[in-house]
Amino acid sequence: MRHTVRLMKRSLYLLFFFSVMLRLGAPASAAGANVYPLQEGLVDSHGVMIYYVEMGHGSPLLIVHGGPGASHDYFLPWLLALARTNRLIFIDERGSGRSERVEDVHQYTVENMVEDVEAVRTALGLGKISLLGHSYGGVLAQAYALKYQKNLSHLILASTFPSTKQMNEVLAREKAQMPAEKLARLEELEKAGLYGKGAIWERGRYPEEYEKLAWGDGYFPFLFGAHPDSNYDPTTDNVGNNWELYREMWGSNGEFVIDGNLKSAEYVDRLPTIKVPTLVICGDHDECDPSLSREMHEKIAGSKLAILPNAGHVAFQDQPGLWLGTVRDFINGGSKETSAAH
Repeated sequence: MRHTVRLMKRSLYLLFFFSVMLRLGAPASAAGANVYPLQEGLVDSHGVMIYYVEMGHGSPLLIVHGGPGASHDYFLPWLLALARTNRLIFIDERGSGRSERVEDVHQYTVENMVEDVEAVRTALGLGKISLLGHSYGGVLAQAYALKYQKNLSHLILASTFPSTKQMNEVLAREKAQMPAEKLARLEELEKAGLYGKGAIWERGRYPEEYEKLAWGDGYFPFLFGAHPDSNYDPTTDNVGNNWELYREMWGSNGEFVIDGNLKSAEYVDRLPTIKVPTLVICGDHDECDPSLSREMHEKIAGSKLAILPNAGHVAFQDQPGLWLGTVRDFINGGSKETSAAH
């Protein structure tokens, strides 16, 4: 699922724009109601520096990204409209984006990342937060809720899964849908081992051929619907992501089996203990199959379910108005029900 956090990797101009805004922003006395200054910083979480950037007005909404091992950048610019109604706090998880990488890869765990989220919440004085997790970030959000739900006002589980065992079953079904000749070649590469190939600078990542097969032929049908990303490139969208973290958490045996330490994520039986208002949202042909969202909805009493039409794993890009409206209304008490909920 590493591709999901690389799909909309922001270009350098956006990062430059952010830095200029931070350094040269208008004085507070000159800022109007339509100005949304950005603030960025680092929180020292148990010896690991966690990067955050925040913007917007209203109750706090903390957003955690997928991967594992990418950054918050793929949410931008798609989620910016939420800054009109909420104070958005994006973080880069430990080892990801602009957060500190750790020397001991065994420190890349869901449990440690839960503590990083809590450290950011505490350091910024956020009080109760809405927490949104997408893809792997949704796994992290569930783990946080199971330990710290007293600190939550709302929980949003977007295009995610409650059980690695079940997700592996979904991935196996998706893999089987690849064109026969592509599938045969992909499995040949997997059997030969995916790391340590090519030039020395290539040995710590997938071979380019495997990237095209797995993230192209294998995943693309489950990523997009109404608005396929014309910039999507399975061989370049991984640049800048942490392969050491990815191998530790996802595993080393390819995209269609999770056998790293993320395999410990089994929350189905514990989901009924979550009592905070919860929204479960996904695309109708999501890589994280809608059956997984339905199960989370059934297990969390009083939760709301939205399955968006003609949308894949990146549903906030496929159906931005519907996705944003559903999330905004849920957090801020809107009475309007999404027509996609079922």
